Amino acid sequence: MGDQQGDTHGDRGRPPSGPEPAAEAEHPADTGGGREYRTAELAEAAGITVRTLRFYRERRLLPPPRREGRIAWYNDTHLARLRTIAALLERGHTLSGVAELIAAFSGGRDRGETAELLGLAERPPWAEEEPVRLTPEELAGYFEGEVSAGNLAAALDIGYLTVDGEELVHVSRGLLEASSELVRTGLPLAAVLDAGRRLREQADALAGLFTGLLRTHLLPTALPGRRPGAALSEAEVKKVTELVERLRPLAKQVVNAEISLAVDRRLRAELDERTRPGAPADGHG
Repeated sequence: MGDQQGDTHGDRGRPPSGPEPAAEAEHPADTGGGREYRTAELAEAAGITVRTLRFYRERRLLPPPRREGRIAWYNDTHLARLRTIAALLERGHTLSGVAELIAAFSGGRDRGETAELLGLAERPPWAEEEPVRLTPEELAGYFEGEVSAGNLAAALDIGYLTVDGEELVHVSRGLLEASSELVRTGLPLAAVLDAGRRLREQADALAGLFTGLLRTHLLPTALPGRRPGAALSEAEVKKVTELVERLRPLAKQVVNAEISLAVDRRLRAELDERTRPGAPADGHG
């Protein structure tokens, strides 16, 4: 995020210019409830200047710190909020937009409206994947040493994560656990996220193929005579849900089999290339 976070975003917000304010002396505190930071410590941990931190506080992007005389004490919740702000700014949100999202959950705006904006709207009855609510600390536990502003921004951009107040919501427990296991095998989280972005595009294309078959060949029979654009009745939703529940495992079986066959073909070709007479040791050439 750095100094430029507050200085180069144009209409995203600009901290006041001038010399850097004096910071409190740095003496790390660790209370029973977790680490506490003075202003300069928190700014350093978040990768921003003290001036930018105070600017965010003035904009009410951070909850008030604990006061001890003239000293402001911050905690890991403040650090997580700063990292979330950084990720949202990298994703293209303005500071005003970030402030609006934070205010929506803090100030009691209709949660349905804001949840839709954040991608947290109620799941349809045929949804299979289970979203997971996480604190920033719990998310860090899944990806030891790999959680950074860049990776958080990538996960937000792909749609794996959304922000709900002080919590993060991962779109799928299965994806979260699989991604965590891939990182434990030694893959960098950035590489896993990049692969996930490309896989999402392929998965959307596959889903379009199967839903196209559903729309063209099965829905006209299941929902005869309904007007285009009309809301589904409860009975119609039930019919669609039953259709999806029958077709989903078949679609997954087809995709799993095709992926398995494709991996076999690719691995065989890779091994043939590496074991052919005269092949270079690294497999290139």
